Amino acid sequence: MGLLVRRVITPLLLLLVLAAAVVALSGCGSSQVLDSPGSKERQPSQRVQTQQVPVEGGGSYTNVDAGGLAKMLKRKDFLLVNVHVPYEGEIAQTDRFIPYDRIGSNLDRLTAAKDAKVVLYRRSGSMSAVAAREVVSSGYTSVWNLDGGMIGWQDAGYHLIKRKQ
Repeated sequence: MGLLVRRVITPLLLLLVLAAAVVALSGCGSSQVLDSPGSKERQPSQRVQTQQVPVEGGGSYTNVDAGGLAKMLKRKDFLLVNVHVPYEGEIAQTDRFIPYDRIGSNLDRLTAAKDAKVVLYRRSGSMSAVAAREVVSSGYTSVWNLDGGMIGWQDAGYHLIKRKQ
């Protein structure tokens, strides 16, 4: 019986413990479901994902997905900056329009408090990440970037405002 326990039951118990650990850890990621979709119509994304991105020279900014930004906008406590040029649209509650390649020379248009939250976005998110690195390098400590930009925002089911120019 002792040999049977060691050869069959012990590996089986180990497998069960590992399976339980995988199930427990699967709920510990940075994504979370906020609400369940209610209808078959296209619903905005229900997942929130964030990721810290280190900046060379020190500091970091946070990438946030469309669902995360939508949740943040419900209790807006940050400066929302569209860094896309030329104008191709905007997310509701946008506070400033500063071209991504001029963000460094327009820091005075951001908040003077370097620890205040600033969220940047652009068309696809890549150039707003460049702007985010610039803002972090200038000493700001709570910088966020909309991962996927306005394209990701719309793809997640959220509305984009397009004003006539």
